[in-house]
Amino acid sequence: MSLSGKITDSGFGQIILPRCGHPRSEVLKGPSFGVDVSLINLPGGLGLALTSDPLSLIPSLGLQESAWLSVHLMANDMATTGFAPQYAQMVLNLPPNLTEADFTTYWDYIHQYCDQLGVAITGGHTGSIEGQNSTIAGGGTMLLTAPVNDILLSSKAEAGDAIIVTKACAMSSAAILAMSFPETVKAKLGKEVYDEGCGLFYQTSSLTDGLTAVGTDTRYPEVTAMHDVTEGGVLGAIYEMGIASGNGLLVHNELLPKGNAQQAICNLFGIDKRFCIGAGSMVVAAKKDDSHKVIKRLLQSGIQATIVGTFTHKEKGYKLMENGVVADMPYYSKDPYWAAFFTAYKNGWK
Repeated sequence: MSLSGKITDSGFGQIILPRCGHPRSEVLKGPSFGVDVSLINLPGGLGLALTSDPLSLIPSLGLQESAWLSVHLMANDMATTGFAPQYAQMVLNLPPNLTEADFTTYWDYIHQYCDQLGVAITGGHTGSIEGQNSTIAGGGTMLLTAPVNDILLSSKAEAGDAIIVTKACAMSSAAILAMSFPETVKAKLGKEVYDEGCGLFYQTSSLTDGLTAVGTDTRYPEVTAMHDVTEGGVLGAIYEMGIASGNGLLVHNELLPKGNAQQAICNLFGIDKRFCIGAGSMVVAAKKDDSHKVIKRLLQSGIQATIVGTFTHKEKGYKLMENGVVADMPYYSKDPYWAAFFTAYKNGWK
């Protein structure tokens, strides 16, 4: 177990996977490394996709921003199916010092963001817990139903597919670090970088990315799989997608999309922008000969999109080309963002 962040892949494999309750034949995809959603076969050709995530309540960000993360990080996972979420269950374990007025404000934003996405909140649990002082206020689950054969999974990427990354690396890491330590960021990097970093926050939804890549009214066949970028960053997400799909991969480092603010903020906090939390970006696997069609749809919708590599056959391994040299791509089970945040906090950065 890691001391912060998600469980490691080895811990997941040793502790969680062997103990998943009763096996049921209608579960098409249960807990899996690198897969964002579970999938259940329903009668009538439908499938039920669902995902769960923590709910954020981060005082240094604010109630509205915490609600945004709570809703949109779950919606990002659902976007990897190529469909929008429809329902949500919320479990709230609130700190006892949260006032009724603040709770009302926080919940009103949860309601607003779900309403904007077309998500009905169908139930859950609400309470406060003595001694609860975490930035995690509980957990949520989002669900959707759609034709089961049309629901995408990150495990469906194929050898030969182009790897497309939307937007740029480290968007959520840079935004949250800037917003959490505004005085330090402004003093060391300048107000322009600070403003640009903060401006990334409300770009951390990748739902539109996923729906645009696949199509809504018309379903386009070029996309084979998608994976949401979260802990581990863009390169971590690509690596996970390779594992999940049983493929190898080759990524060209110089093609990775890197924003100026993200680079500056990540350098200040001593973290590699390629490997830190990057919510807002989506990794898209597309048939190589038709990948330009996916890029065109995304660009026409104002979404930056870049081909950064190719999925290969598994025996070729997981490779990263830097400065013309091909080497094994590293994978870090612990995201460096967490240590950077807590180190800055302990050092008194404001």
